[in-house]
Amino acid sequence: MDRVFDKDFCLSSYMAFRYIWKDGYDFFPGFEHRNYRPLPEEDRIPVKSAGQIGAEIQRQIENLYRTCGTVGILLSGGMDSAILASYMRPGSHAYTFVSSTGVFDLDLQRAKDYSERFGLIHHQVDITFEDYKKLTPIVMDRKWAPVHSIEPQINKAAIQAKKDGVEAMIIGDGADYVFGGMDRLLSRDWGFEAFVQRYYSLDPERVLAHPVSMKEAFEPYRTGPDAIDFAGFLQGPCTIESYSSYENALEAAEMPYIDPYIPFTMAEPLDLKRIREGEPKYLIRELFALRYPSLEIPAKIPMPRPVDTIFKDWLGPSRPEFRQDIDMDSLSGNQKWQLWCAELFLECFD
Repeated sequence: MDRVFDKDFCLSSYMAFRYIWKDGYDFFPGFEHRNYRPLPEEDRIPVKSAGQIGAEIQRQIENLYRTCGTVGILLSGGMDSAILASYMRPGSHAYTFVSSTGVFDLDLQRAKDYSERFGLIHHQVDITFEDYKKLTPIVMDRKWAPVHSIEPQINKAAIQAKKDGVEAMIIGDGADYVFGGMDRLLSRDWGFEAFVQRYYSLDPERVLAHPVSMKEAFEPYRTGPDAIDFAGFLQGPCTIESYSSYENALEAAEMPYIDPYIPFTMAEPLDLKRIREGEPKYLIRELFALRYPSLEIPAKIPMPRPVDTIFKDWLGPSRPEFRQDIDMDSLSGNQKWQLWCAELFLECFD
């Protein structure tokens, strides 16, 4: 495939989706960005019950122990990683992020509880702005593109785990995408234009001097003049963005890993009614209740990042690729991170 070098396209794609969605497009000559390659549908494992999911998770994790004696897990306070932790052998390692900002405090409390229940050696991974400045260029260099804000912190955890003798990590990112965890995006039947605007992480027109429309990424999922297969989009570009972030961060640390949720597929269509009535990931909720019968099912929250505090007073980018009239007060911490990361990328590699 001939490469296309288009900085404006790549910046716009990163702002909209937090990755370069189009194969063959790169920022500069000599670059070739790397995205996760999804499993073919024929290689996926269809499931329709919590018991089936649990049995397959146990098989995958036991197989990992047979090939890697020392195993670790990225353990948050949520259901997905807690379930995986419940299948691990005592003496395995668990890593939970902490920060002086306090954004991880609830995660830490729950993760300590999960670790104690199953005899895991629990470690805290402190995330600071200095870590972002040090590790972000490393994960960008491997990806040849700006990165998601979770990548430096995952990379730091993997580096710490290697020092502890961990040979492979377990992560639990895939459950949201397979089992209906994106409840806000599944909350209604979206029109095409409304979904485009709702899905954008940061509209390129708000922040870039030369924005490029990203609607082309949504067109394969258009089902009518103003209709879209939004669930299909979440199984496509949305999963690639997230899976690519974990893959890049862990492989930049040369840490093998598995995500036991990724091979699954729903044997029956998602029950959108259950999700919209307050049961996102209903099969995973059932499995959590089986593994932790004495605990309440935790509310679903995305992996926290301390970006709101770290970038609270950041004044914004100054390079000519960015608009000089950006209303920084209107942006979230994650959106400010994207601008900071994109400018750092250009400073490092342009």
